[in-house]
Order: sequence, then structure tokens, then C-alpha cells
Amino acid sequence: AIGRARGKNAVTGSNDERENTLNQLLTEMDGFQTDTNVIVLAATNRADILDKALLRAGRFDRQIYVDLPDLNEREAIFKVHLKPLKLAPGLDIKFLARQTPGFSGADIANVCNEAALIAARRNKDAVDREDFLSAVDRIVGGLEKRSRIISPEEKRAIAFHEAGHATVSWLTRYAAPLVKVTIVPRGQSLGAAWYLPEERQLTTADQIKDEMCATLGGRAAEQIIFGKISTGALSDLEKVSRQAMAMVTIYGLNEKIGNITYYDSTGQRDYGFTKPYSEKTAQIIDEEISKIVEEQYQRALKILSDNRDKLTRLAEMLLEREVIFKEDLIEIFGPRPFPDVEDGQEAPASDPKAAPSVAQTSEAEQITGDGKTPSASDASDAQVARPAEDSSSDSPSDPSSGQPS
Repeated sequence: AIGRARGKNAVTGSNDERENTLNQLLTEMDGFQTDTNVIVLAATNRADILDKALLRAGRFDRQIYVDLPDLNEREAIFKVHLKPLKLAPGLDIKFLARQTPGFSGADIANVCNEAALIAARRNKDAVDREDFLSAVDRIVGGLEKRSRIISPEEKRAIAFHEAGHATVSWLTRYAAPLVKVTIVPRGQSLGAAWYLPEERQLTTADQIKDEMCATLGGRAAEQIIFGKISTGALSDLEKVSRQAMAMVTIYGLNEKIGNITYYDSTGQRDYGFTKPYSEKTAQIIDEEISKIVEEQYQRALKILSDNRDKLTRLAEMLLEREVIFKEDLIEIFGPRPFPDVEDGQEAPASDPKAAPSVAQTSEAEQITGDGKTPSASDASDAQVARPAEDSSSDSPSDPSSGQPS
């Protein structure tokens, strides 16, 4: 953090050591103590808050942005890490690349290593597709915890929560297409839904709203079926609040606020005591955020109310099998009613258990009376995956992160 921009409004003396270190770094880079054949390299995840003096010619004047690998790059990375492994015949590397959106090179290396360990535990002679899918599930969602004690009432609530997510995402145009839903506890979550998000460069308001609607589907399902809601939707509420905040205050996607952004690209607002807008505007922002979230919640309620019988059938299937796949949704709902929307997946495998697995998790956390929920690792954000679940809260391309692209 020594390269952070110096603030005009910072309290005197509050950052003396950091600023002295920065000044000395600038002095050394200017060559007051001349060295030959010396190249200075640095890395940061927040180039937007670096002091401008660091980026002037003669200092860090060449900037290389290292993004997360795209589909073709992930395929190339897989080829490198798969070389030492004995693979099952016919393993499709491009298929593996499609199941890992948002994964870094290190994540992919971890997947390959974990898949080899899983194959060894299963006494297999070669690593096959099922092992890789299990490895991705384990890395994103954590270890299965079938021994965790869950009451029948809680299990039923979790099943309808996850079925609500799956139903709304299936019936909204831009929500990420479902791959798998489970109520088997993994990590610190009691249930999860895996999606395969589209790797977008730009996101529209309709796309964000569809994602929000699908995220609120779990809470809406609880309201419709049980007539009450639980604390299990905490991460869902956090996600949609962040997305709505970004729409209103950052991306200029709200008519009432207009074509204005309050995004702070300098990072100096942390040191300020005032907001960049008036109290009246702050009130409008609060109202618009609440309005957007409530509109999508009501939309989710309508979708689920109109398809209550199918929602119930899906939840009952989930309670019976504990894991359901895309093919099961097709059996209940029919094909997605948006044939023009590409979901990026391969044709369904003959064995539904070999269906694609993971990209982004939607958690139903432990339902407790104190309102506290254990935080499960992101898929997303894990981010993994772009989230919308916050794969990385600093990712500028993620509308849920509150940062512009």
C-alpha cells in the first residue's frame, strides 16, 4: 500500500510513514543513485488508487493489465497442467475450460491436482471427466458434509430456497443458466446452486435485474411456501443490495439519478468526512435502491406463484435425490423459453451426473434464530466466477462489485 495516492484531506501526520516511504521510492526510481541494468517491477490489484507520480514517464510508465484467462486461455492452461496426468480417453479439455469461468491459472492448477487426488482415492487408472467435475465442486463449494445434522424442517426450507433460485433463473432471460442444484452441505453452506455464467464484457440494466430476480428467488420461495422468511437469504440480500447500489450510484442506470456516477477512482473517499452528494440526493439514492430490489422481489414472487406446482415438484425432487441437474429442470419446465440466449454449454451428457458442474454458487446459509450466518467461500465473487456472487469484490468488470468497467 506504499504507492497509494497521497490525499489532500488526510489528517496531518496520519500517513507520514507511508508518504515518506513513497517519496523515497520516487527518489530511487528517478536515479539519484544510478544503477545500470536495473528494471523496477511492481504489481497491484488497485492501479486506480496509485499515486499519479508513480505512473509518470521514467517510472512505472509501462503498464500491463493481467486479466483472468478467457475460454481459450483456460484451455491452454489446462493443457500445461494436464501433461503429467494420465487422462481417460476422450477427455475434452475445452469442456473443462467451459466449466471454470473466472478461474485463475493457479485455480486451474489446483483443479488438476485435486482431480488426480480424487481419481486416486477412487482407485482409478486414469483421471476422467467425473473426477474433474468433483474437483471443481470441491474447490468452489468446499468439502461435502453429509454428516451435518439438519432437521427435516430446515432441510425442506433449504430445498425450496434452492428450488426458488433454480426456477427463477430458468424462467428469466439473462440469468445464468443452471447446471446443478444440491442440498448436500458443503463447506459452511447448507445448499448451493451452480450456474454457468456468460462471459460478458458489457452488462445492461436488464441483465443485472434478471440476475437480481434470480438471486431473490430463494427468499421469495420461502415466502410463498411457508408464509414466512428466514435468515438463510443473507448473502442473497447482500448481493442484490450491492448490485442495486452499483446501478444507481456508479453505472448511471437509474432514471431518477440520471447520467451521473459517484464512483471514486482515486480511493481518497476513505479519508473524507463528506459524501460527494447532498442529503437530498442521498435520500433519493436510498429510495431508488430499495425500489429496484423490491421490484425484482415482487417479480420473483409472481414468477414462482405462476409456477408454484412446478416449484413444489422441483423441491420434492431435490429432497428425494439431494442433487438435481439441468436435465431435471428440462423435464419439469421444458426447455428454457429463450432459444436465442446462448448458454455456452455442451449438449447434455447421457448420464446426468456427468453434466457440467460449477461456475457460481448461490448459498442458502445455516438458518438460525440469531440472524448470524457463516460465510461460505465465493464461487463468484470466488468470486471464482464472475459473479454476480462477488467472485472478487475488486473486479471492475463485475456489476455487483460496485466498480465500473
